[in-house]
Amino acid sequence: MAAAERRAFLDATLPEQLRAERALHNGDLSPRLSTWSHCDPVTLFGAAVPVRRGWGEIRPVFDWLAATFVACDDYEFEVVAADAGGDIAYTAGIERYRATTAKGVEVQNALRATHVYRREAGLWKIVHRHGDHVPDDISGT
Repeated sequence: MAAAERRAFLDATLPEQLRAERALHNGDLSPRLSTWSHCDPVTLFGAAVPVRRGWGEIRPVFDWLAATFVACDDYEFEVVAADAGGDIAYTAGIERYRATTAKGVEVQNALRATHVYRREAGLWKIVHRHGDHVPDDISGT
């Protein structure tokens, strides 16, 4: 049963989340807004910003991100682990993208990204994201 619930969660969330992230890196914020909960508690531990709590603090970060990027050449999310049970779920993975900023600079990033989801009105919504840069040396030594 757990594997079926996990698969149903991933099938329901990942395609839309990938579209939303590609759109964000193309400067289009709307799809990302639909993947996130606007109801507290929501939190963001972004790779480029301090801790944000509540939709009122998170939304401006998303506005800033969408204004930062104009073209996404490549985006992928490698799921390392995921699970779902009841009304809570998570994904942990590596987010890789290549995009162009509004200043014409090409950016390539690899981020470790963890998302926590809550089921709201039958839909999975992100309630927490923690993203940080993948260290150059991941050997642990």
